[in-house]
Amino acid sequence: MIEIRPFDSLGAANHGWLDAHHHFSFAGYYDPARMGWGAIRVWNDDTIAAKSGFPPHPHDNMEIVTYVRTGAITHEDSLGNRGRTGAGDVQVMSAGTGIRHAEFNLEDEATTLFQIWIEADRRGEKPGWSQREFPSSTREGGFEVLAAKAGSDDETLPINADARVAAVTLEAGQNAKWTTEPGRHVYLVAAKGRITVNGKEANARDGVAVTGEDRLTVEAIEPAEVILVDAR
Repeated sequence: MIEIRPFDSLGAANHGWLDAHHHFSFAGYYDPARMGWGAIRVWNDDTIAAKSGFPPHPHDNMEIVTYVRTGAITHEDSLGNRGRTGAGDVQVMSAGTGIRHAEFNLEDEATTLFQIWIEADRRGEKPGWSQREFPSSTREGGFEVLAAKAGSDDETLPINADARVAAVTLEAGQNAKWTTEPGRHVYLVAAKGRITVNGKEANARDGVAVTGEDRLTVEAIEPAEVILVDAR
């Protein structure tokens, strides 16, 4: 099953400094048909104005993955971590037993990002934060795994969830393959560019919800950047 969820069907809230679009029920947006996708609980498409951001607030027992599309985001948390994540790079926060964090766009331009929440496999784990630069050249024409279950791959950012987060950049006419299992839940979004997924067309920022498939072919109709989560 492959379902295309058009961008204009998503939940939305514009707070001035934050223009947010919600693929799943979040904050003031509630749709009982879109409470999550397997262990994927949140996928927010955020535009954060320059010199603004989220003040300190708490989380627990959730794996929070941030993929920066343009600009940069600066993170601070109650564990003493601080870091700046730029376009094309990723940060992950394992909220575990509890953590407070703030996210600010300290740049002179708007920052756009996807923030993805994945339910943790185990409650009460130790909280943590990490980030990595991922050169865009390493994902040209084929998916690169950016984050995965701790211990599964030393080259990825570790998360406390049976999930993989991956990205690919494609030129028009190129395609990339993704292998999964029919019982898993895959959700993918093109940050830019029109694509097809096993022949079904999606525009930039549309959601593509997949289950019951064991192989996906993602083809670019125009130059595209695609983010994918494969979760239990």
